[in-house]
Amino acid sequence: MAHYCTLILLAASAHAFHVAPAAHRSRSLVQPSRAVRAEMSLQPGDTVTVFGASGNVGKLVALRLAEKYKVRGVVRDASKVSAFLGDKVELFEAELKDVTDTGALQPALEGAHAVVICTGTTAFPTKAWSSNGKEEVTGPVLKALFKAKFSVPDALSLLDSAGLNTPKNVDDRGTKAILSAWEAAAKEKRKRFVMMSSIGVQRRDQMPFPILNACGVLDCKAAAEEAVKADASAAGYSFTVVRPGQLFGGPYDNNYYLGTLFQLDKDADTQDVEVAEGDTLVGDTLRSTLAEVIAQLMECGAGENADFSVVNVKGGSPPIEQLQQRLLAL
Repeated sequence: MAHYCTLILLAASAHAFHVAPAAHRSRSLVQPSRAVRAEMSLQPGDTVTVFGASGNVGKLVALRLAEKYKVRGVVRDASKVSAFLGDKVELFEAELKDVTDTGALQPALEGAHAVVICTGTTAFPTKAWSSNGKEEVTGPVLKALFKAKFSVPDALSLLDSAGLNTPKNVDDRGTKAILSAWEAAAKEKRKRFVMMSSIGVQRRDQMPFPILNACGVLDCKAAAEEAVKADASAAGYSFTVVRPGQLFGGPYDNNYYLGTLFQLDKDADTQDVEVAEGDTLVGDTLRSTLAEVIAQLMECGAGENADFSVVNVKGGSPPIEQLQQRLLAL
């Protein structure tokens, strides 16, 4: 795997450091076209659809939100997560990159008041890019590079067309398919959209992010972020873009925890939580922390119409009241 990643980095070096400067802003200037009314806040029992509910973040988010809301989880293979989630989450199988007719997502999004996106693919070609997430992609990647004469954009375009789980297909097109399907399935019931993105999206021209963006993952996340903000502005629901650092912690193989998801990483000495508007932080983020932050956003109505970054720093996990205050201050 390392050899073709090296080839991609070498081929990308000519253009990776000339990315158009991204906008630097602490809070999105795009606001909903109408004020978010009190009745637009999520209520206990509302329906929340979580995409990527079989991932290490998504399954924690789905499980945690099920304490208060009716949760639907969209997954590629329900058998991978059904034991973990039990009967607390209703599961729907779908493959976002294959959704040409967004009606295929209708059952999972019918009347959904909120959507949480925890999907995403790797920054560089790995097994995660394959159709089932298990197969090596060395052959298709090398073939595409040679056919494109080592032009990374052209090679990526070939891989996109081949139907791999590329950043374009998963992060960009997948998010836009969800937005379209949600509009058709929920209409005026739409209240809240939360998207898990990444730090570096607004710093794609600053080291080390041009390297991370060599295969366009940050470009695709940026396109998805803008699509979410524009759709929220037009439709009048609230959005939140959460940008974690490199994820660590887990995997989590049971659904037992006490009080908050912080309990899942009891041995970690880096559990304090730092949040900041925009894309300004550098660091790593525990998956359990990210999932708890997303749950708190939904439950206390924090971070509406905002984008922010979240990382873990040295220290113990903060009391929930303190975490809520930090999020409400965004």
